[in-house]
Amino acid sequence: MAWRQVLDAYEVLDSARADGEQAAALIRESGVEEVEVKRVEGERGFTDFVISRIPGSRGRSAGGEAPTVGIIGRLGGLGARPARIGFVSDGDGALTAIAAAMKLGRMRQNGDALPGDVIVATHVCPAAPIRPHQPVPFMSSPVDAATMNQYEVDDRMEAILAVDTTRGNRILNQRGFALSPVIKEGYILPVPDEMLSIMSWVTGRLPSVIAITTQDITPYGNGLDHLNSIFQPSVATSAPLAGVALTAEVPVPGSATGAVQLADVESAARFCIEIGKAFGGGECRFYDEDAFALLRRTYGDMRHLQTVDGRSPNGAS
Repeated sequence: MAWRQVLDAYEVLDSARADGEQAAALIRESGVEEVEVKRVEGERGFTDFVISRIPGSRGRSAGGEAPTVGIIGRLGGLGARPARIGFVSDGDGALTAIAAAMKLGRMRQNGDALPGDVIVATHVCPAAPIRPHQPVPFMSSPVDAATMNQYEVDDRMEAILAVDTTRGNRILNQRGFALSPVIKEGYILPVPDEMLSIMSWVTGRLPSVIAITTQDITPYGNGLDHLNSIFQPSVATSAPLAGVALTAEVPVPGSATGAVQLADVESAARFCIEIGKAFGGGECRFYDEDAFALLRRTYGDMRHLQTVDGRSPNGAS
């Protein structure tokens, strides 16, 4: 269980004075040595990116063969101060990621290192702006999505779990968390059976999968509506990405305070850790490489969907 980590992280992040150094201190106290904090100023304030790496017993950092998984906590901000007082619903991505890093550090201290390295990245911003959205308002951020990708998407990540509050919609009407199909280079791929099984084991319930559209996986800034920012890391990498969406039965504004369900955050953090174990141990593939190669041969390159202007990476239309 990751309850202690979730509660300790929440107490620190639920503050008008929360910053990346405080979050990093929590992670370091849990036994993680490699933690970086990078403050980035934007037109509407600042945020602190917090990036940590937890070495695996057979991970790349030790010269091993076990692959590296990334856990990215996506959000606009932890708070919407001064418009709202307190921790907002949108902050769950950061809370989940930081709690997972803390738990992984403690596990490693106790002799339970995962097979592969785990890189955890998120950002801490207690005063983010609110932006209009239907059916409920969304949180924005002091920095844009491209800047977030610059600091949160690491080339060493061979597969990514993107965790994001996904309550501001009527697409999935169930409280807890849901998986998304896997996104890779503009393709929407099946949800792996192994992930569905692990989700059921973690929650004790049938798995939930959220519906997505092609425009949801395109970059922000192209004039299209998006489910939320959960798939934005996928536009900056060739690694497969699965979304871990914190959901609710009813649409909840990202700027709503008093709306965080800590039991759901704990389950999501536990799920990310279990996927890290399975992926590093070769027991959970994010996608079928042969099927993906056949898709590419049959239907072509879809990487133009990773660009704002719809052009392929080599500049052709």
